[in-house]
Amino acid sequence: MSDVAKLAGVSHQTVSRVLNDHPNVRVETRARVMAAIDELGYRRNLVARALVTSRSNTLGVVSFDTTLYGPASTIYGIEQAARTAGYFVSIVSLKSLDASSVRDAIEYLAEQGVDGVVVVAPQRSAARALETLPMGMPAVAVEGTHRSEVSAVCIDQIEGARLATRHLLDLGHSTVWHVSGPSDWLEAEGRLEGWRSTLEEAGRPVPEPLAGDWSPRAGYAAGKRLASMDEVTAVFAANDQMALGVLRAFTEEGVKVPDEISIVGFDDIPESEFFSPPLTTVRQDFDAVGRHCIEVLLRQIQAQGPTSTERLIVPPSFVIRASTAPAP
Repeated sequence: MSDVAKLAGVSHQTVSRVLNDHPNVRVETRARVMAAIDELGYRRNLVARALVTSRSNTLGVVSFDTTLYGPASTIYGIEQAARTAGYFVSIVSLKSLDASSVRDAIEYLAEQGVDGVVVVAPQRSAARALETLPMGMPAVAVEGTHRSEVSAVCIDQIEGARLATRHLLDLGHSTVWHVSGPSDWLEAEGRLEGWRSTLEEAGRPVPEPLAGDWSPRAGYAAGKRLASMDEVTAVFAANDQMALGVLRAFTEEGVKVPDEISIVGFDDIPESEFFSPPLTTVRQDFDAVGRHCIEVLLRQIQAQGPTSTERLIVPPSFVIRASTAPAP
């Protein structure tokens, strides 16, 4: 910094103000300092800065299976919001979300000196692991139901399933069949609850759900079963990937969508509008989730730890395409 100050003809305090975007620096002075920085290839020592400020300007994220659309999109939303707020992100991706793995990941991030932690916790085991957070660590969980002491940001999975089921009932279908997600996933539980409660409130039969695992293969197997059942006219799949498998099975069995059977997915993955036919689905706002997570963390960081519990619910939206039609 002294070398930059000497080359630019200013004090090292002025260089510091430029690096920290202080408003009280003249435009020509700022330009001269930035030119000196470029000429010398100067980079701030973030480790030294962290020792002075007691902050690393780094946030930790613990997640699971980032190949899945939901977790991957959530992490991307968090990373973009963190960068906008001037923070770096250190990500630990786990093969399994058991309590021990999550605990170890949080401890590792704490040892790296992160200012706060986001845990993408879609499974019950991960939610339980949050009970062992280091005392006073700023933290927020994404999705699911967690102990009251941990702030959480989640998309309203129940309402998303209600939107899907109501849409199909409004089209005149007598009931809606459901291809569910894995039973240990809290998102799958919420979507199952929203589907079932909507049918019950409408006084409609509640068929036995077909268990899936989020994959197109699971949807394909469920679709083969559903295609052989004459009473099926409407299907709600718990995610778009399984809906894709259902559509493939229906095509192979000669079932026309939406003329004979309507289908709705969940997620609105980028490919869903290019399915054949384009998929009606529930859209999740992952950018809003990321933005709210960072807002909650920053409030805790500024307060030097959690002072209250926040629970922010992000509403889903519904996208109608060509995979649904009035009941035959």
